Amino acid sequence: QVQLVESGGGSVQAGGSLRLSCAASGRIFSNYAMAWFRQAPGKEREFVAGSTWSGSLPYYADSVKGRFTISRDNTKNTVYLQMNSLKPEDTAVYYCAVRKLYGSRDPTTFTSWGQGTQVTVSS
Repeated sequence: QVQLVESGGGSVQAGGSLRLSCAASGRIFSNYAMAWFRQAPGKEREFVAGSTWSGSLPYYADSVKGRFTISRDNTKNTVYLQMNSLKPEDTAVYYCAVRKLYGSRDPTTFTSWGQGTQVTVSS
């Protein structure tokens, strides 16, 4: 069983930056897949970015490509989502999730989820 805890959300102005963290505990391997999703009020949960748990082979939604970056701290078993040039439309609750197989953008295929962290971007 994998437990995930997100942190790092907050309120920023448009153009600002935040770094989200996803810390894992339990049985997780570096070749597992992880992803960041977000959900705004009244909208479906959408894919943001994904990679292996080691942080390699990142892939991104078109809406965040060039602005968001996944990275990994091996000493802390934590994956980060660096978010730059934030826009008001990035406002949402952000979740990290894990599954065994790499490459999915479908939230229904992910088996372990964190509790979410709120990101609010004001114009």
